[in-house]
Amino acid sequence: MKRKVGYRWRLREVMATHHVFTATELVPLLRERGIDLSASQVHRLVSGTPERLSLQVMAALCDILACTPADLVATTAENAGVRKTATGDLPVPPPAAVAKLRPRAARILPDA
Repeated sequence: MKRKVGYRWRLREVMATHHVFTATELVPLLRERGIDLSASQVHRLVSGTPERLSLQVMAALCDILACTPADLVATTAENAGVRKTATGDLPVPPPAAVAKLRPRAARILPDA
């Protein structure tokens, strides 16, 4: 059975619980911990969902916000639905029967 996994980035929610409401407030706090990111990079980190994140940045965020990585990333996993195909329901005709299939010629009738 295939599983579909996903995650939700909760940085903005955790920041709000610690009274940090803007990305610009986070920049100097990250610099104090040796993480040198531009304001636009921090804004993307706060407003979007990162696909890749350095463990150094994750550790700094956890230190700043006194939380764990599990607080910042909520994971989900569920069974993936099985897709049915149109050909899976019908029996496959033998190759000889397929070769006999020919399109029918169209007949054009005059207007009445």
